[in-house]
Amino acid sequence: MDVVNQLVAQGQFRVLKVPLGFIKVLEWFFAIFAFSTCGSYSGMFRMAVECQNRTDSDLSIDVEFEYPFRLHQVYFNAPTCKDGNKKRFFLVGDYSSSAEFFVTIGVFAFLYSMAALSIYIFFFEKYKENNKGPLIDLGVTGVFTFMWLVSSAAWAKGLSDVKTATDPDNVITMIPACDPERTANSCREVHDPVMSGLNTSVAFGFINLVLWAGNLWFVFKETGIIAPFMRAPPPQPKPAAPDAYGQQGAYEQDPYTSNQGGYQPDYSQQGYNQEASE
Repeated sequence: MDVVNQLVAQGQFRVLKVPLGFIKVLEWFFAIFAFSTCGSYSGMFRMAVECQNRTDSDLSIDVEFEYPFRLHQVYFNAPTCKDGNKKRFFLVGDYSSSAEFFVTIGVFAFLYSMAALSIYIFFFEKYKENNKGPLIDLGVTGVFTFMWLVSSAAWAKGLSDVKTATDPDNVITMIPACDPERTANSCREVHDPVMSGLNTSVAFGFINLVLWAGNLWFVFKETGIIAPFMRAPPPQPKPAAPDAYGQQGAYEQDPYTSNQGGYQPDYSQQGYNQEASE
C-alpha cells in the first residue's frame, strides 16, 4: 500500500490536462465501447410458417445467433407441411474474420492506451529520455490508426452481410414449404433482429480512427523532430532612450513661449531700444 501511495504522490497527473494525455484517455474509453458492443452481441429473429393443414404449422420459429457470427453453424427446424415432418436448415455465411479482427484491435488499443497513460503519469521523464519513448509512441500510434481504418471498414462490410443473412424475408426463401409458386402455405416474419448495438460498434470504430489519427500530431510534437524547423521571431529593436533636453522639449511646453497666459514683454518697444543705443 505504501508503494501505491508513493507512486500516486510522484505521479504527474497534470499530463492528463494536455492533449497528449487527454486524448489517450478518450482512446482508452472508446476502445472499450468498440470491442464490447461487438463482442458481447447476441440476437434473435422469429418466423412463422402456416401450412394449409393447420396442424403442421409452426408460428414461432426462433433463430438465435451471436458473436463471432459463424452463421453457417446456426440452424433452425421448419415444418415441411407434409405429415407433420420438420427439416433442419442452416443460415448462410461466416463473418467471424472481420468481427474478430475488429474486436482484437479494440482490445489491443485498450491495453496500449492504458499502458501509455501509466508511462505518461509515472515515468514521463524516462519517456522523453533520449527521445526513444516519443518515437516508439509515434510508430505504435500510426500502426493503430491504420488498423482502426482497416478493421472498421472490414467490420462495416461484414455487418452489412450479417444483416442480409439474418433478414427473415431472405431466410424464408430457404424453406421449400414457403415457395409461393408451388404451395399455398403462408410464411411471414414475426420479429426482426435488433442490430442497434452492432451499428454502434461500427460508429465507435470510426470514432477511434479519428482519435488515433488526431493523436499522431501531438505525439509527433513530443519527438522534437519539428523543433529545428520552428524559428523564433526576430527580436524587436528597443527604442533609444530620449535625450533629457529633447524629452523635456517634446513633452513640456515653455511657458515663456506660449501664446496663452503669463506676461510676455515686448522687447521691440521704444524704451528698450533707446537704452540699447545709449
